[in-house]
Amino acid sequence: VSHFCKEVISASEDLGCRRGDFSRKHYGSVELLISSDADGAIHRAGRFRVENGSLDETSDYTPGTWRRTDVHLENPEYHTRWYFKYFLGKVHQNYVGTDAEKNPFFLSVVLSDQNNQRVPQYRAILWRKSGTLKISLPYSPTKTLSVKSILSAMNMDRFEKGPREILNPDIQKVRMTPGSVNFKFGVLFAKDGQLTDDEMFSNEMGSESFDKFLSLLGDTISLQGWAGYRGGLDTKNDTTGIKSIYTVYQGHELMFHVSTMLPYSKDNKQQVERKRHIGNDIVTIVFQEGDDASSSFKPSMIRSHFTHIFALVRYNRQNDSYRLKIFSEESVPLFGPPLPTPSVFTDHQEFRDFLLVKLINGEKATLETPTFAQKRQRTLDMLIRSLYQDLTPDLHKNMLNRRSFSDVLPESPKSARKKEEARQAEFVRIGQALKLKTIVRGDAPTSLVTTGLCRKEPWESQSFCSTFPYEIVCSDSWGQSLLAATDAAGVMLLDGEITLPPVQVFDKTMAVKQMHVLEPQDLLITRADKGKDARLYVFRLSSMKRCLEERQLVRSKCDCRENKLEKTKGCHLYSINTHHGSELRIVAAIRTKLLLITRKHPRFSAVASGADSPVEEFQYIREICLCDPPVVMSLVDGPTGENDNMICVAYKHQFDLINESTGDAYRLHHVDANRVNFVAAIDVYEDGEAGLLLCYNYICYYKKVCPFSGSTPMIQSNTSDFHFTWNQMPNAIVCAFPYILAFTTDSIEIRLVVNGNLVYTAVVPELQLAASRVKQHVSTSSRFLCVTWWAAALKDP
Repeated sequence: VSHFCKEVISASEDLGCRRGDFSRKHYGSVELLISSDADGAIHRAGRFRVENGSLDETSDYTPGTWRRTDVHLENPEYHTRWYFKYFLGKVHQNYVGTDAEKNPFFLSVVLSDQNNQRVPQYRAILWRKSGTLKISLPYSPTKTLSVKSILSAMNMDRFEKGPREILNPDIQKVRMTPGSVNFKFGVLFAKDGQLTDDEMFSNEMGSESFDKFLSLLGDTISLQGWAGYRGGLDTKNDTTGIKSIYTVYQGHELMFHVSTMLPYSKDNKQQVERKRHIGNDIVTIVFQEGDDASSSFKPSMIRSHFTHIFALVRYNRQNDSYRLKIFSEESVPLFGPPLPTPSVFTDHQEFRDFLLVKLINGEKATLETPTFAQKRQRTLDMLIRSLYQDLTPDLHKNMLNRRSFSDVLPESPKSARKKEEARQAEFVRIGQALKLKTIVRGDAPTSLVTTGLCRKEPWESQSFCSTFPYEIVCSDSWGQSLLAATDAAGVMLLDGEITLPPVQVFDKTMAVKQMHVLEPQDLLITRADKGKDARLYVFRLSSMKRCLEERQLVRSKCDCRENKLEKTKGCHLYSINTHHGSELRIVAAIRTKLLLITRKHPRFSAVASGADSPVEEFQYIREICLCDPPVVMSLVDGPTGENDNMICVAYKHQFDLINESTGDAYRLHHVDANRVNFVAAIDVYEDGEAGLLLCYNYICYYKKVCPFSGSTPMIQSNTSDFHFTWNQMPNAIVCAFPYILAFTTDSIEIRLVVNGNLVYTAVVPELQLAASRVKQHVSTSSRFLCVTWWAAALKDP
């Protein structure tokens, strides 16, 4: 089976379980459980990670301690398998070549409308030995796109043989194989007190509560003559049982291998026929009879080298609830959704949705473990080499050299237009026939069907101001309003009420390029003008609010002279510390110079005097010289604040850490690419430990920067370091734990911070991020919950 349309898979880039950063916040209790054989020996036992949602298994269930909106399919199929949806049966180009290491690669490119939103864009898929990479590139009628620029965007610039186009339409027969969208899960019934798999597999019948659970999972179907997904079960001769449990969930067909429905043999104590199916399932549900919450189940009880995830389910008759615990082999990357605290479900439909999503995400995550990734990589390498060898004899006969690196895609020369149109028609005919055949066979991605509960997703949008006529340069939220700097009308305040017009705060002489509204500090910080005239300005929000209430005149640049921070002249970029406590820190970049500014403690400032300008409250600490002007900056707070605060700066082809106290620079991350588009450096913290999300090009790279040792941060490769790739190059990135959102020119791509898995893509043409705000509060379980409010400004309302 071809896995061409999967994400990039590499055993050397195994994500592991990453128990430290993020996991405690997102997954609650995550422990490593060392399993052992029945006799206590651990020489052949694997280590399992257990998620139980709570350290206290006996704690009472309190409703509302978890968010229903956390339940999402990760890496949904309609985003990961592009070739079937966007390429097959449509006019597109296919190219073949060999890289600098003489490994063959294939490239497919299509120009298409993005989800029927009238936004044309290029989609490209690159197949290599190391895995598959897909990206989207913007279309411009005035700027041509070449094969070389596409491959360069995928970090491929060196070749042994340059790519040449494949014109044979039969190439689609190999490339279109979509891979499985269906899943088979084991369901094992275990009586209370059973400690071996022989005992569990020997249960001839289930129980009333087990039957109730099976009816919750899906429908009971007769296998004889079954035409749907069969999950390896016999549908002709009843050799694997008469009935089974089946369901369809959000476009995925699920077949359950139920132990009590598989053939039972009185003479075979090991019940080989049952183990043959359930033992070869990646994910198995163990339904343990009994009300005792403290389970004695261990993964070592099931002798299987193939099963990587066990979902332990217990039903409590007293309160009609289900309790869930998840065991994952330690090499399986973390996957969602996170278990509630405690992991008890009184709403059965919620439990069904949660369990099915957890099982599907778990199997997808398992396919990225070294065991499966290496097998898939070998299969992919073999398929690519075989395909390349088949095409090599016909390179000159069946290919055209007319599309070289400098040629535009997908135009054809006028001299060969008729021949090209005939070839394209044949290409489309064969592709559409393949697509129809795949759909009829039942192997194609099915359309998404919403079978879960109706609920509002956290990213569902709502109109804030539908008639705003200006383009927003920058903005920030102020209470429930939006303070926006425009390109032609100065700074406006939008209160979100459609009936109320925007209120002008500053006129157009104040050309604000960057701003921060700090309500707890009663401050507005702005960077206005450009070049040598640029400066930082600081204002009191209370004074601004009073002026608005009294309807005083709109402020001009001349009215703001007392609000200038004089030493910031020529500032082209500034950043503030987002985790500020008693001290606010600002770093201003003036070409290659960094100016560190802090705000004095309020009791030593002029707040009590009632002065309108807070300029006197700020003091200049030091200047730091860099080798190049920074493009991106972020302040990183040390755990003590004493000589261990850092500044992350991005310039040229690297991210550096600068010690605020000494000015010493440390290399944090080198970007190995010809062209670098720096997007952001986002600081994230857990238990006083600092980390950074370094965002550039299509990459989001997490780098742990802790612990600090005196004035020197320990910057080295860490098991917590990982990276993932966006499908489109972001213009801005917002972290709203547990999500990270990338804003492109026409979409919002939402992934999980903990593992980079894709959750949702919203198509929004002509998109521009206006503002984001993060609120933090501590819940009763002492976990931080971050909620982000953001506004997206559309150029064409």
